[in-house]
Amino acid sequence: MSAFTLYRTIINVANVVQELETAGMRIEIGDDFAAYRLLRNAQKDRPIIYPMFDVACSYVDKSNAFWICGFNDKDELVHTQAMRLLDLSGMTLGQHMNIHRHKYITPNSTPDPDRTFYARPQALGKITGRVCYHGEFWIKDGEDGNRKQGFSPLLARIAFEMALNTWAPNYVFGFVQTRLASKGMPFRYGYTHCEPGSWYGPDAQITDEDCIVYMNTKEMVHLLKTPAQALSEEREIPTLRSTVQPLSVVA
Repeated sequence: MSAFTLYRTIINVANVVQELETAGMRIEIGDDFAAYRLLRNAQKDRPIIYPMFDVACSYVDKSNAFWICGFNDKDELVHTQAMRLLDLSGMTLGQHMNIHRHKYITPNSTPDPDRTFYARPQALGKITGRVCYHGEFWIKDGEDGNRKQGFSPLLARIAFEMALNTWAPNYVFGFVQTRLASKGMPFRYGYTHCEPGSWYGPDAQITDEDCIVYMNTKEMVHLLKTPAQALSEEREIPTLRSTVQPLSVVA
C-alpha cells in the first residue's frame, strides 16, 4: 500500500466512523479472533460464530482477516462483521466451497453437513483469484439497537475500504438470506450482484436458502468513489478521491 493510499483509507474510514459515533455507535476494528470469539460466544440470542471466523476450527488471524464491532453508549455489542482473504488461485469459489462447505453452512441448519452443498448461482464458477469473504454481518434490533436506521451501508463501507486497500482482492462476496435479499439488503450494503442459491441436504431437500452477493475490484472502487449518504440531513460524507501530484523541485 502506498503512503497516499494509506492516508486516503484512514481519512475515508475516519469520516464514516465519526458519522457513526455521532449517531451513538462506537466502532472497534481488530484482528485478534480469540477476542472476537469471546465477544460472539457471549451473545446467547444469536447463532454460534461461523466456523470461517472461529479460531477453534479455522486459521484466522491478522495475516488474513479483520473484524469490526460496534458498541452503544452502554458498551453493549450492537454490531458485528468480519472479512477474510482467501487464495483461490487456480480454483473457483464453487470448488472451494465443495471442499470447505462446513465453514459456510449456517450452524444447525442441516441434519448432515457432510452431505450438504450449495448450488445454483453462476458466480460459483466465475469468482476466483484473491477473494474476500464478508460475513458475520449483524446489527442489533430493538430499543438499544440500530437496525433500520441507515447504518448498514456505512458499516459495510468500512469493511470494503479496508479490504480493498489492504489486499486488493479480485472479488468480495458474502451470503444473505433470500428473504432479506428480496427486500434489497444487498444493494444497501453496496453489492452490485445478487444471485439466488440453495443449500441441499442429504436427501436433496433444501435446508437453507441464501443469495450470494458479490462485486469485483472495479465495482468496489466505483462504490468507494461515490460519497456515502450521511445518517442525518440531506448531505454526503466527504470522500478523499484525488491523487497526490509530484512536487516540483526548484534547484
